[in-house]
Amino acid sequence: MLTIHGAVSTFIDETTEMSDDLYFEGGVVVDAPGAGAPDTSALERLDATGCVVTPGLVNAHHHLLQTAFRTLPGTRGVAMTTWLPTMAASYAAVGIDPELSHAAAMAGVAEGLLSGVTTVADHHLTWPSGCDSVGIARATASAAAELGGRLVFVRGSARDDAEEAAASAEAIVVALVPGTLNGVSSGGMLQVAVGPAGVHSDSPETFRLFGELAERFGLRRRTQANEQVDVVIALEKYGRRPLELLEEWGWLAPDVTLAHLCAVTPEEIARLAASGVTATHAPGCDLPMGWGIAPVAALREAGIVVGLGTSGGGSNDAGHLLADARLAMQVAPLVGPPLAAREVIGMATKGSALGLGRPELGSLTLGDAADACVWDVSGVADAAVADPIAGLLWASPGRRPKHVVVAGRVVVRDYRLVEHDERSIAVTLEDLLASRRHAG
Repeated sequence: MLTIHGAVSTFIDETTEMSDDLYFEGGVVVDAPGAGAPDTSALERLDATGCVVTPGLVNAHHHLLQTAFRTLPGTRGVAMTTWLPTMAASYAAVGIDPELSHAAAMAGVAEGLLSGVTTVADHHLTWPSGCDSVGIARATASAAAELGGRLVFVRGSARDDAEEAAASAEAIVVALVPGTLNGVSSGGMLQVAVGPAGVHSDSPETFRLFGELAERFGLRRRTQANEQVDVVIALEKYGRRPLELLEEWGWLAPDVTLAHLCAVTPEEIARLAASGVTATHAPGCDLPMGWGIAPVAALREAGIVVGLGTSGGGSNDAGHLLADARLAMQVAPLVGPPLAAREVIGMATKGSALGLGRPELGSLTLGDAADACVWDVSGVADAAVADPIAGLLWASPGRRPKHVVVAGRVVVRDYRLVEHDERSIAVTLEDLLASRRHAG
């Protein structure tokens, strides 16, 4: 049994806080041992004195491979029609295979854990012709497992042959989560989902085949909608807006999560709410690149569950979800009413988890997954902060958690990875990239 004790406050969910100690056993939140409980001398104690505790953050939209392609020339503040081919050329020059996928995922997942992200959804969109797709998926899953983080591997597609993409997705499901009815492994550490990049890149056939696969295996579906290029291309190619197409193709449904949703009209928000879809806000990508700002308050007011994601390198070059939560809170008044800090922390935890179909994640009620972050609020950056929960976002924009727990296991202790050396992970990726670029 593990206990987190002495916290200033614990954020249970968006509406609930407490000051009592937390107890984890068997990978879930449990009651405190009673007076007649067996000997608890072996109880592991994690000191949270002067700290705030939250559920583990859930990054609902990332592209882990892009961790290897950050701040490249020609990718800063450009139109998406320029950004996409620039990134694609960089992928081709380096070569995408299981080795690179593993190194990039090690860096991306480690960065996330050190920033409080205990679950990351990796929307993998880059599949060179003839690549070992199962090997790439295994390599990514292996990295998360080595580090102790939860992974949702989304077999994506971006202009891929529809039948080949569907066959690859099925092979990945069978290889990574065999025998499951919902794409989630025993213990919940690995999940597989499917998701075309968007109507701007993928055909109706791809959406149809991925939808059939999702129905057969009980998988969640994810795609991107209503960023800058998505709207423009949909209008040029089909004479219709993306959400009209997604509705026609059967992709406005409760098992679907839509990332971005920057350019949505009030009528489209009503359509989304009626369909039961969930949404993922990615301000750290869309805002600095000039691709739009999702009207989060309006989406939530309509009853749409909204999660939070960082997106990937090349657009948002950081996997720091709490920093993006702060940005989401700060920019909300530009497109609607303000969002409270607790609402946005709720988006980064339970909102994201519900979009993944994982209600056991993102909160700390009894029976929930034992995923938690301990944030030190005793330093000068938090001095005189009246509300330490709100202060997580308003103060100290670069803060990192002191401790991180996943499934009841401490994976970050005193700001360091428990099982791996952060610098060694970085050097491995940098050396691999250098050798390939030199060879090319």
